[in-house]
Parts: sequence; C-alpha cells; structure tokens
Amino acid sequence: MKRFIETCKDGLFDLIVVGGGITGAAVAYDAAARGLRTALVEKKDYGWATSAATSKLIHGGLRYLQNLEFPLVRESLRERRILGNIAPNLVAPIPFLVPGYGDARRNKWMLRAGLTVYDVLSFDRGWTWDKARRIPHHAWLSKEAVLQMEPMVRPEGLTGGSVYYDSQSIHPERLTLAFVKSALRSGAQIANYARVSGFLFSGDRKIEGVRVEDVLTGDIIDLKARLVINCGGPWADIILNLADTSGESRHRIRRSEGIHILTKKFQTRQAVVMWTPAGRHFFTIPWRGYQLIGTTDHEYVGSPDEWRVTRERIAALITDTNDAIGDGRLTYGDVAFAYGGLRPLVDKQTEGTYDSSRKYEIHDNAADGFDGLITVEGGKYTTSRCLAENALQMIEKKLGRSPKKSKTNLNYLAGCDIADMGAFMAEIRRDFKDFDAMTIDYLAKNYGTECRAVFELARRDRALAEIVCEDGQILASVVYAVKNESARSLTDILLRRTGIGNIGHPGKIVLEKIGVMAATHLGWDPARLDQELSAADTALRLPA
Repeated sequence: MKRFIETCKDGLFDLIVVGGGITGAAVAYDAAARGLRTALVEKKDYGWATSAATSKLIHGGLRYLQNLEFPLVRESLRERRILGNIAPNLVAPIPFLVPGYGDARRNKWMLRAGLTVYDVLSFDRGWTWDKARRIPHHAWLSKEAVLQMEPMVRPEGLTGGSVYYDSQSIHPERLTLAFVKSALRSGAQIANYARVSGFLFSGDRKIEGVRVEDVLTGDIIDLKARLVINCGGPWADIILNLADTSGESRHRIRRSEGIHILTKKFQTRQAVVMWTPAGRHFFTIPWRGYQLIGTTDHEYVGSPDEWRVTRERIAALITDTNDAIGDGRLTYGDVAFAYGGLRPLVDKQTEGTYDSSRKYEIHDNAADGFDGLITVEGGKYTTSRCLAENALQMIEKKLGRSPKKSKTNLNYLAGCDIADMGAFMAEIRRDFKDFDAMTIDYLAKNYGTECRAVFELARRDRALAEIVCEDGQILASVVYAVKNESARSLTDILLRRTGIGNIGHPGKIVLEKIGVMAATHLGWDPARLDQELSAADTALRLPA
C-alpha cells in the first residue's frame, strides 16, 4: 500500500474522495470497481476516527423499529448479510440476550413483537455463501432459562427474555482497511496523511480539484478531478466550508459522541442488551477476553478535532452499567481501556441524538453554488457499502455515464476470499501448527488469507514470532503493518493494524519493543521514536 502523493506530481481523476473512514473507503472501492479514475485522501490514518469507535457490531438496528424506520432497518439487515458474505473472517453472527421486565419499554410482549418484525425484515438472512453462517430466528426464554443462561442479569422484575442474532465486526479497523485495500486492488490511488487544505476552482467557479498537503513531508500537491466527494463524516461541514470563499462558514452538522469501555470486572456468557433508567439501550459484549460496554449517546458541540474521551463520560457509563447488570460494583479502576468518537447526524427533527435517525444523505452541492462537489452526511457503519452504491448513482449521472449496478456485493473484500470459514481455520491450524494456537486463531480471523504472509515473516525470523498481546498477536504483524499496510505511526500500528492497543496499554516493555521495531523499518531517529512512544502511551491510558 503506497501513498500515491509521495510520487505523484500532479493528477487528473474522475473523482477524488476526501475522507478515509468506512464511508470514503466504500465510495472509493465502488467507484474504482466501476472503472472510474479514483483517488482517496485522508488527513490522518485510514479509519482513525468514527469508523474505529463502533460497538464492534454489524447490525440491523433493532431500536430503529420504535421510530418506524422500516426501510433503514431492512437496508441494514440486508447489508449485514452482504458484509458477512464478502468479509467472513471479519464479520460473524453473535447471539444477544434481551431480558424482559414489567415496564413498557422492556415488556416481553413488546420485545417479542419487535423481534418478530426484525425476523420478517431479515427474510434473506439465510442467503449466506457459507451455509454455516446462517442466522436463526429469535427464540423466547422463560425467566428461569434467562437466569440459567446469564446469571449476571438482574432477577428483580424479570419476566423472561429473548435471544436474537446480529453480527459482530471482530476488528472494524481492519474491515475498513479491507475496503481501502479493495479500492487499491480495483485501481484507486490512495494516501493517508494527506490533508485537503483547499479547493481548486475553474474560471467559472466550478470546483475542479483539491489542494493536498502531505502531512508527513509538508509538500503541497494540486489534484484535479471532474468531481470531489466529501466523505468527511464529523468533519464534512468543515470540508464544505473550505469551498465557501465568502468566509461565512454557513454549513453545520450535528454530532453525537459515543464511548465504550473494556473491563474484566465481570464476564457474561453472551452479549446482553441493557437499558438505562432513562430508557436508552446499550450492550455488554464478550470480546477478546474482556467485557465491551457501550455505547453512550450525547450531543457534542465544538470542534471535532478537540473531542476526547473524558473521565466524566466514563464514570457515567460505569453508573449505567452498575444500574443494569452485575454486582453493581464496577469502578473506574476496573476499566482497562476506553475509546469513542463522534457520529455525524442528519436528522434535525428530534431533540436528543439518541432518537436521531442513522439515515444518510447524498447531496449535490451544485444547489449551494459549489458545482463539482458532492457531500455525504450521516449513515452508520453497517450501511456504508450500500451508501456508496447510492452515491455512485448520482456520481455517474454527474459524469454523464449511464449508471450501472454495483458489484461490490458479489465480490470478497481484499484478504477475505474464504468460502468456508470452518475449512479455512482447519487449514491454517494445520499449515502453521508450529505457532501458538491463540496466534493462529487471531491472525486467521483478523488477516484472513493475508495471515500466511504474516506467518511467513515470523518463520524467516523467529524473533518475530514473539507474542506481544494476551490473545496471541505477534511481532511479525508490526513489520507487516509498516511494509504492507501503510502504517506510519506507532498508534497506527497499535490501534488500527495489529489490535495490540485495542485492549489497553500493553506495558512499557512491550510498547518499547514494538516502537523499536517500527523505528527500524520506518527510519525513525531516537527523537522521533521518543515522540511516538509518548503519543502512544498517552493514547492508551485512561484520562486522569
């Protein structure tokens, strides 16, 4: 994965996609797959912000049924199936337990009615390429069965419950990366650490490209295109305002913050749906030996560049958790890691961001006086591939092409071409039995068919077979991230390539060992290494 701006002196494209989160990656992939000359630029790392702040789920959005958003739920359920087909190592079914209580929102009959509709809307859930990945109907459980299945559930007022299925995104950062790699494989030019600093205009004030700064070198390059696609997520309005030479900064989007915490304080046997006293739902999900708890939903007003996870928000989520499940004794000291991000919202009709729709809008900015620019706003991770398909309908019309049907639903993502996960796992365990069983499972699921290259790096240099993460990740993945996946910082490696940092700080010794390995392959001097170690240490620690 080369950063094309390192060698490109100028460029002319059909479209330039601004933003390398899941939305931009999906748009770039679909566009390149249709034969369009496509460039993708991202000001930091691929998928570093909102796309990395998920609940690790690919889901239909059960709660949207209460707002009667049937088309959104149907679209999400269809995309859940498609993502499970095209990325089987990264998307897998997971059961959820929904306890029923006597109040209106958690009433067992209301829950059962909602899950019945959910099943109906996911009528195609059995159309999986891997037949072992079919998702079953929901099932109703008695109070006794619920408590036997999950002793952590509060028994007071419990009337029964249900089990239903959605899908888990095992490593969403690598799923986003798989879309980026698929765009590259299809012919797109890609670059992280490439910040758009302004727009280029023709004589008639039509947008004809962008000015890009290489963040790593300071070099400036002008890229021209017939269309620019703004996929900035929470930064979409800021990018749009770069095009507004009046200087009025008229464009605003709503932003919702959501955080998650990881703990080993208690362990549930499966994912559980919980509610706050105010009626907002959240989850506790077993993940990599931890409990993943989240998400929150609060409107955020301010610069998205200044947003951070705060101790106050973590404490509030701990309180909600203690009110809902376990022994009620979870404390700040029990939290191993916390992460979060901002969601861009387009719904202006509701008071709170929890009730805001996760629908998306694709807007031709010619209506605002910015011909040559299209802005995508809103959406959710699960529907990003379909969002891209719909965006390409508008893009091709703007380019004077006859719109074609997308084929991204028919092809495996890069590294994910696995027809039978069971057979694939058995094959990898057989071929690499000289590695620890945890390492085999971790690499096979997170790297898919690319795991062979990581294993071979470690076979050529057995020092790279050292396990540096409690669930099996090895040092070879650090080398692979630098050489093959355009990782340019220590936090790129820890959080968005290897997953070593996604369960918290690995400790000073391991952090320094990974830092030295990265410095060797990226040519960092001692001062740069110290800077990277300090930044990573800060990123992996909880706020004071």
